[in-house]
Amino acid sequence: MKITGVELRRIAMPLVAPFRTSFGTETSRDVLLVRVVTPEAEGWGECVAMSEPLYSSEYVDGAVEVIRRFLLPALPDNVDAYGVGRAMEPIKGHRMAKAALETAVLDAQLRAAGESFGRFLGAATDRVPCGVSVGIMDSIPQLLDAVEGYLDEGYVRIKLKIEPGWDVEPVRAVRERFGDDVLLQVDANAAYTLVDAQQLARLDDFGLLLIEQPLANDDLVQHAELAKRLRTPICLDESIESAEHAAAAISLKACSIINIKPGRIGGYLEARRIHDLCRAHGIAVWCGGMLETGLGRAANVALAALPGFTLPGDTSASRRYYATDITEPFELDGGHLEVPTGPGLGVEPVKDILDEVTTSTEWIGRG
Repeated sequence: MKITGVELRRIAMPLVAPFRTSFGTETSRDVLLVRVVTPEAEGWGECVAMSEPLYSSEYVDGAVEVIRRFLLPALPDNVDAYGVGRAMEPIKGHRMAKAALETAVLDAQLRAAGESFGRFLGAATDRVPCGVSVGIMDSIPQLLDAVEGYLDEGYVRIKLKIEPGWDVEPVRAVRERFGDDVLLQVDANAAYTLVDAQQLARLDDFGLLLIEQPLANDDLVQHAELAKRLRTPICLDESIESAEHAAAAISLKACSIINIKPGRIGGYLEARRIHDLCRAHGIAVWCGGMLETGLGRAANVALAALPGFTLPGDTSASRRYYATDITEPFELDGGHLEVPTGPGLGVEPVKDILDEVTTSTEWIGRG
Protein backbone atom coordinates (compact mmCIF):
# COMPACT_ATOMS: atom_id res chain seq x y z
CA MET A 1 0.00 0.00 0.00
CA LYS A 2 1.02 3.59 -0.56
CA ILE A 3 0.79 5.66 2.62
CA THR A 4 -0.43 9.14 1.71
CA GLY A 5 -0.20 10.50 5.23
CA VAL A 6 -0.14 9.79 8.95
CA GLU A 7 -1.99 11.56 11.76
CA LEU A 8 -0.49 11.62 15.25
CA ARG A 9 -3.36 12.28 17.67
CA ARG A 10 -3.02 12.77 21.43
CA ILE A 11 -6.04 12.10 23.62
CA ALA A 12 -6.61 12.49 27.38
CA MET A 13 -8.42 9.56 28.99
CA PRO A 14 -9.23 9.87 32.72
CA LEU A 15 -9.39 6.56 34.60
CA VAL A 16 -12.47 5.65 36.61
CA ALA A 17 -10.18 5.14 39.63
CA PRO A 18 -6.45 5.58 40.34
CA PHE A 19 -4.39 2.55 39.28
CA ARG A 20 -1.40 1.99 41.54
CA THR A 21 1.50 -0.37 40.86
CA SER A 22 4.94 -0.77 42.38
CA PHE A 23 6.32 1.88 39.99
CA GLY A 24 3.66 4.57 40.36
CA THR A 25 0.00 5.64 40.29
CA GLU A 26 -1.94 6.55 37.16
CA THR A 27 -5.09 8.69 37.28
CA SER A 28 -5.37 9.35 33.55
CA ARG A 29 -3.73 8.30 30.31
CA ASP A 30 -2.10 10.54 27.73
CA VAL A 31 -2.64 8.29 24.72
CA LEU A 32 -0.96 8.58 21.32
CA LEU A 33 -3.09 7.28 18.46
CA VAL A 34 -1.58 6.74 15.01
CA ARG A 35 -3.88 6.94 11.97
CA VAL A 36 -2.44 5.77 8.67
CA VAL A 37 -4.18 6.91 5.48
CA THR A 38 -3.87 5.03 2.18
CA PRO A 39 -5.90 5.27 -1.05
CA GLU A 40 -7.61 1.98 -0.12
CA ALA A 41 -8.33 2.38 3.59
CA GLU A 42 -7.37 4.01 6.87
CA GLY A 43 -5.89 2.18 9.85
CA TRP A 44 -5.45 2.88 13.56
CA GLY A 45 -2.74 2.01 16.04
CA GLU A 46 -2.49 2.81 19.75
CA CYS A 47 0.80 3.53 21.47
CA VAL A 48 0.84 2.09 25.00
CA ALA A 49 3.74 4.21 26.26
CA MET A 50 3.05 6.03 29.52
CA SER A 51 3.56 9.75 30.12
CA GLU A 52 6.77 9.05 32.06
CA PRO A 53 9.44 6.35 31.54
CA LEU A 54 8.49 4.28 34.61
CA TYR A 55 7.21 0.95 33.25
CA SER A 56 9.83 1.05 30.50
CA SER A 57 12.26 3.54 28.97
CA GLU A 58 9.61 4.72 26.53
CA TYR A 59 7.23 7.64 27.09
CA VAL A 60 4.61 9.37 24.96
CA ASP A 61 6.53 12.49 23.94
CA GLY A 62 9.47 10.32 22.93
CA ALA A 63 7.21 8.06 20.87
CA VAL A 64 5.87 11.04 18.95
CA GLU A 65 9.39 12.27 18.27
CA VAL A 66 10.79 8.95 17.09
CA ILE A 67 7.81 8.28 14.81
CA ARG A 68 8.08 11.74 13.26
CA ARG A 69 11.87 11.89 12.89
CA PHE A 70 12.91 8.30 12.26
CA LEU A 71 10.21 5.65 11.84
CA LEU A 72 8.02 7.31 9.21
CA PRO A 73 10.95 8.49 7.07
CA ALA A 74 12.30 4.90 7.12
CA LEU A 75 9.21 3.48 5.41
CA PRO A 76 9.35 2.85 1.66
CA ASP A 77 6.74 4.40 -0.66
CA ASN A 78 4.80 1.14 -0.90
CA VAL A 79 4.68 -1.11 2.13
CA ASP A 80 2.67 -3.71 4.04
CA ALA A 81 2.85 -4.57 7.74
CA TYR A 82 5.74 -7.02 7.24
CA GLY A 83 7.65 -4.37 5.30
CA VAL A 84 7.10 -1.87 8.11
CA GLY A 85 8.86 -4.20 10.53
CA ARG A 86 11.80 -4.71 8.16
CA ALA A 87 12.13 -0.98 7.47
CA MET A 88 12.15 -0.06 11.16
CA GLU A 89 14.55 -2.81 12.24
CA PRO A 90 17.75 -0.72 11.98
CA ILE A 91 16.32 1.74 14.53
CA LYS A 92 17.12 0.44 17.99
CA GLY A 93 14.46 0.05 20.66
CA HIS A 94 11.30 2.20 20.69
CA ARG A 95 9.15 -0.90 20.41
CA MET A 96 5.96 0.80 21.62
CA ALA A 97 6.23 3.45 18.94
CA LYS A 98 7.03 0.81 16.33
CA ALA A 99 4.06 -1.29 17.44
CA ALA A 100 1.66 1.64 17.04
CA LEU A 101 2.84 2.41 13.50
CA GLU A 102 2.94 -1.24 12.41
CA THR A 103 -0.54 -1.85 13.86
CA ALA A 104 -1.99 1.14 12.01
CA VAL A 105 -0.55 -0.11 8.71
CA LEU A 106 -1.80 -3.64 9.41
CA ASP A 107 -5.27 -2.31 10.26
CA ALA A 108 -5.42 -0.37 6.98
CA GLN A 109 -4.14 -3.40 5.07
CA LEU A 110 -6.75 -5.72 6.59
CA ARG A 111 -9.59 -3.22 6.19
CA ALA A 112 -8.72 -2.92 2.49
CA ALA A 113 -8.73 -6.73 2.18
CA GLY A 114 -11.92 -7.18 4.25
CA GLU A 115 -10.08 -9.44 6.71
CA SER A 116 -10.29 -9.27 10.52
CA PHE A 117 -7.34 -9.11 12.91
CA GLY A 118 -8.45 -12.38 14.46
CA ARG A 119 -8.55 -14.23 11.15
CA PHE A 120 -5.19 -12.79 10.08
CA LEU A 121 -3.45 -13.68 13.34
CA GLY A 122 -4.96 -17.18 13.51
CA ALA A 123 -7.69 -16.89 16.16
CA ALA A 124 -9.05 -20.28 17.22
CA THR A 125 -12.10 -19.05 19.15
CA ASP A 126 -14.72 -16.31 18.88
CA ARG A 127 -14.58 -15.23 22.54
CA VAL A 128 -11.86 -15.06 25.18
CA PRO A 129 -11.92 -15.42 28.99
CA CYS A 130 -11.10 -12.23 30.84
CA GLY A 131 -9.10 -11.50 33.94
CA VAL A 132 -8.73 -8.20 35.75
CA SER A 133 -5.72 -6.45 37.23
CA VAL A 134 -6.26 -4.98 40.70
CA GLY A 135 -3.92 -2.19 41.76
CA ILE A 136 -2.30 -1.67 45.15
CA MET A 137 -4.86 -0.29 47.59
CA ASP A 138 -4.73 1.87 50.71
CA SER A 139 -6.08 -0.95 52.87
CA ILE A 140 -7.00 -4.64 52.77
CA PRO A 141 -10.73 -3.96 53.29
CA GLN A 142 -10.63 -1.66 50.25
CA LEU A 143 -8.88 -4.40 48.27
CA LEU A 144 -11.45 -7.01 49.29
CA ASP A 145 -14.30 -4.74 48.24
CA ALA A 146 -12.67 -4.21 44.84
CA VAL A 147 -12.06 -7.93 44.28
CA GLU A 148 -15.64 -8.75 45.29
CA GLY A 149 -16.92 -6.23 42.77
CA TYR A 150 -14.86 -7.71 39.93
CA LEU A 151 -15.92 -11.26 40.79
CA ASP A 152 -19.55 -10.12 40.82
CA GLU A 153 -19.03 -8.68 37.33
CA GLY A 154 -17.93 -12.13 36.17
CA TYR A 155 -14.15 -11.86 35.78
CA VAL A 156 -12.69 -15.36 35.74
CA ARG A 157 -9.24 -14.48 37.12
CA ILE A 158 -7.91 -11.91 39.59
CA LYS A 159 -4.41 -10.41 39.41
CA LEU A 160 -3.13 -8.50 42.42
CA LYS A 161 -0.37 -5.94 42.06
CA ILE A 162 2.23 -6.40 44.82
CA GLU A 163 5.33 -4.69 46.16
CA PRO A 164 7.51 -5.10 49.28
CA GLY A 165 5.22 -4.53 52.23
CA TRP A 166 2.08 -5.34 50.21
CA ASP A 167 2.32 -9.00 49.24
CA VAL A 168 1.63 -11.91 51.61
CA GLU A 169 -1.09 -10.26 53.71
CA PRO A 170 -3.29 -9.02 50.86
CA VAL A 171 -2.96 -12.38 49.09
CA ARG A 172 -3.86 -14.22 52.29
CA ALA A 173 -6.86 -11.94 52.83
CA VAL A 174 -8.18 -12.54 49.30
CA ARG A 175 -7.76 -16.31 49.64
CA GLU A 176 -9.48 -16.39 53.03
CA ARG A 177 -12.37 -14.23 51.82
CA PHE A 178 -13.00 -15.80 48.41
CA GLY A 179 -11.61 -19.32 48.70
CA ASP A 180 -9.24 -21.51 46.73
CA ASP A 181 -11.46 -21.79 43.65
CA VAL A 182 -10.71 -18.21 42.52
CA LEU A 183 -7.96 -18.12 39.89
CA LEU A 184 -5.44 -15.79 41.52
CA GLN A 185 -2.05 -14.46 40.47
CA VAL A 186 0.25 -11.60 41.48
CA ASP A 187 2.35 -9.07 39.61
CA ALA A 188 5.42 -7.38 41.13
CA ASN A 189 6.50 -5.25 38.14
CA ALA A 190 10.17 -5.97 38.99
CA ALA A 191 9.87 -4.64 42.57
CA TYR A 192 11.95 -7.36 44.28
CA THR A 193 15.50 -8.73 44.25
CA LEU A 194 16.84 -12.22 44.82
CA VAL A 195 17.43 -11.22 48.46
CA ASP A 196 13.63 -11.34 48.79
CA ALA A 197 13.40 -14.98 47.70
CA GLN A 198 12.38 -16.18 51.15
CA GLN A 199 9.59 -13.60 51.37
CA LEU A 200 8.35 -14.49 47.87
CA ALA A 201 8.42 -18.18 48.80
CA ARG A 202 5.76 -17.44 51.43
CA LEU A 203 3.35 -16.92 48.52
CA ASP A 204 3.71 -20.62 47.65
CA ASP A 205 1.09 -21.46 50.28
CA PHE A 206 -1.72 -19.73 48.40
CA GLY A 207 -2.00 -21.80 45.23
CA LEU A 208 -1.29 -18.94 42.84
CA LEU A 209 -1.39 -19.40 39.08
CA LEU A 210 1.87 -17.47 38.81
CA ILE A 211 4.00 -14.63 40.08
CA GLU A 212 4.66 -12.11 37.33
CA GLN A 213 7.99 -10.31 36.87
CA PRO A 214 9.28 -10.49 40.45
CA LEU A 215 12.84 -9.33 39.63
CA ALA A 216 14.54 -6.79 37.37
CA ASN A 217 13.59 -6.82 33.72
CA ASP A 218 17.19 -7.30 32.55
CA ASP A 219 18.05 -10.26 34.80
CA LEU A 220 17.02 -13.60 33.33
CA VAL A 221 19.77 -15.42 35.25
CA GLN A 222 18.42 -14.46 38.68
CA HIS A 223 14.88 -15.27 37.58
CA ALA A 224 16.17 -18.75 36.72
CA GLU A 225 17.68 -19.01 40.19
CA LEU A 226 14.48 -17.77 41.83
CA ALA A 227 12.46 -20.32 39.87
CA LYS A 228 14.41 -23.09 41.63
CA ARG A 229 13.42 -21.69 45.04
CA LEU A 230 9.68 -21.24 44.43
CA ARG A 231 6.84 -23.67 43.81
CA THR A 232 4.79 -20.88 42.27
CA PRO A 233 5.41 -20.62 38.49
CA ILE A 234 7.30 -17.53 37.36
CA CYS A 235 5.86 -15.49 34.50
CA LEU A 236 7.95 -12.89 32.69
CA ASP A 237 6.59 -9.59 31.39
CA GLU A 238 9.03 -6.67 31.20
CA SER A 239 11.94 -9.07 30.54
CA ILE A 240 10.48 -10.20 27.22
CA GLU A 241 10.87 -7.61 24.45
CA SER A 242 11.27 -9.96 21.48
CA ALA A 243 11.09 -13.56 20.35
CA GLU A 244 14.84 -13.74 20.97
CA HIS A 245 14.35 -12.71 24.59
CA ALA A 246 11.63 -15.32 24.95
CA ALA A 247 13.90 -18.00 23.50
CA ALA A 248 16.68 -17.05 25.94
CA ALA A 249 14.30 -17.12 28.91
CA ILE A 250 13.03 -20.55 27.91
CA SER A 251 16.56 -21.89 27.46
CA LEU A 252 17.63 -20.59 30.87
CA LYS A 253 14.44 -21.92 32.52
CA ALA A 254 13.86 -18.38 33.81
CA CYS A 255 10.09 -18.79 33.48
CA SER A 256 7.38 -21.29 32.62
CA ILE A 257 4.80 -18.68 31.53
CA ILE A 258 5.09 -15.53 29.41
CA ASN A 259 2.85 -12.47 29.36
CA ILE A 260 2.69 -11.20 25.77
CA LYS A 261 2.07 -7.46 25.53
CA PRO A 262 2.15 -6.46 21.85
CA GLY A 263 3.19 -2.87 22.58
CA ARG A 264 6.14 -3.95 24.69
CA ILE A 265 7.51 -6.30 22.03
CA GLY A 266 7.03 -4.17 18.92
CA GLY A 267 3.66 -5.26 17.58
CA TYR A 268 1.27 -8.07 16.79
CA LEU A 269 3.48 -9.80 14.23
CA GLU A 270 6.18 -10.27 16.88
CA ALA A 271 3.47 -11.26 19.37
CA ARG A 272 2.45 -14.08 17.05
CA ARG A 273 6.08 -15.19 16.70
CA ILE A 274 6.43 -15.39 20.49
CA HIS A 275 3.13 -17.26 20.73
CA ASP A 276 4.34 -19.81 18.17
CA LEU A 277 7.72 -20.20 19.90
CA CYS A 278 6.14 -20.72 23.32
CA ARG A 279 3.55 -23.15 22.00
CA ALA A 280 6.30 -25.23 20.42
CA HIS A 281 8.12 -25.40 23.77
CA GLY A 282 5.11 -25.99 26.00
CA ILE A 283 5.23 -22.54 27.59
CA ALA A 284 1.85 -21.07 28.50
CA VAL A 285 1.12 -17.52 27.35
CA TRP A 286 -1.53 -14.91 28.09
CA CYS A 287 -2.24 -11.41 26.82
CA GLY A 288 -1.30 -8.55 29.09
CA GLY A 289 -2.83 -5.10 29.06
CA MET A 290 -1.63 -1.51 29.25
CA LEU A 291 -4.94 0.23 30.01
CA GLU A 292 -5.75 0.38 26.29
CA THR A 293 -8.72 2.15 24.79
CA GLY A 294 -11.13 0.19 22.63
CA LEU A 295 -8.74 0.37 19.66
CA GLY A 296 -5.90 -1.38 21.45
CA ARG A 297 -8.31 -3.67 23.29
CA ALA A 298 -9.81 -4.92 20.00
CA ALA A 299 -6.42 -6.03 18.76
CA ASN A 300 -5.51 -7.62 22.12
CA VAL A 301 -8.75 -9.62 22.22
CA ALA A 302 -8.04 -10.92 18.71
CA LEU A 303 -4.52 -11.93 19.77
CA ALA A 304 -5.82 -13.63 22.93
CA ALA A 305 -7.97 -15.88 20.74
CA LEU A 306 -4.91 -17.71 19.38
CA PRO A 307 -4.67 -21.35 20.52
CA GLY A 308 -1.57 -20.94 22.72
CA PHE A 309 -3.24 -18.38 24.99
CA THR A 310 -4.34 -20.89 27.60
CA LEU A 311 -4.60 -18.50 30.58
CA PRO A 312 -7.05 -15.60 30.96
CA GLY A 313 -5.50 -12.28 30.03
CA ASP A 314 -5.85 -8.69 31.22
CA THR A 315 -8.40 -8.08 28.47
CA SER A 316 -10.90 -6.39 30.73
CA ALA A 317 -14.13 -4.67 29.69
CA SER A 318 -13.94 -0.99 28.76
CA ARG A 319 -15.58 0.20 31.98
CA ARG A 320 -12.80 -1.35 34.08
CA TYR A 321 -10.74 1.70 33.21
CA TYR A 322 -12.91 4.25 31.36
CA ALA A 323 -16.35 5.70 32.00
CA THR A 324 -16.55 6.41 28.26
CA ASP A 325 -14.36 4.62 25.72
CA ILE A 326 -13.48 6.11 22.33
CA THR A 327 -15.05 3.10 20.58
CA GLU A 328 -18.27 1.30 21.30
CA PRO A 329 -17.53 -0.25 24.71
CA PHE A 330 -16.36 -3.82 25.17
CA GLU A 331 -18.86 -5.49 27.50
CA LEU A 332 -18.20 -8.58 29.61
CA ASP A 333 -20.51 -11.52 28.82
CA GLY A 334 -20.21 -14.47 31.14
CA GLY A 335 -16.62 -13.56 31.98
CA HIS A 336 -15.68 -13.33 28.28
CA LEU A 337 -15.24 -10.73 25.54
CA GLU A 338 -16.28 -11.33 21.95
CA VAL A 339 -13.53 -11.25 19.31
CA PRO A 340 -14.34 -8.52 16.77
CA THR A 341 -15.12 -9.95 13.34
CA GLY A 342 -15.25 -6.83 11.17
CA PRO A 343 -12.42 -5.85 8.81
CA GLY A 344 -9.17 -4.85 10.49
CA LEU A 345 -9.60 -4.09 14.18
CA GLY A 346 -13.34 -4.44 13.73
CA VAL A 347 -14.03 -1.26 15.71
CA GLU A 348 -14.00 2.44 14.88
CA PRO A 349 -13.52 5.52 17.06
CA VAL A 350 -16.78 7.35 17.80
CA LYS A 351 -16.06 10.72 16.18
CA ASP A 352 -17.78 12.97 18.72
CA ILE A 353 -16.14 11.20 21.66
CA LEU A 354 -12.75 11.16 19.96
CA ASP A 355 -12.94 14.88 19.21
CA GLU A 356 -13.94 15.62 22.80
CA VAL A 357 -10.91 13.89 24.32
CA THR A 358 -8.38 15.02 21.68
CA THR A 359 -5.69 17.35 22.99
CA SER A 360 -3.61 17.72 19.79
CA THR A 361 -3.26 16.43 16.24
CA GLU A 362 -0.40 16.50 13.77
CA TRP A 363 -0.71 15.58 10.11
CA ILE A 364 2.38 14.30 8.32
CA GLY A 365 1.89 14.01 4.58
CA ARG A 366 3.91 11.65 2.38
CA GLY A 367 4.33 12.43 -1.27
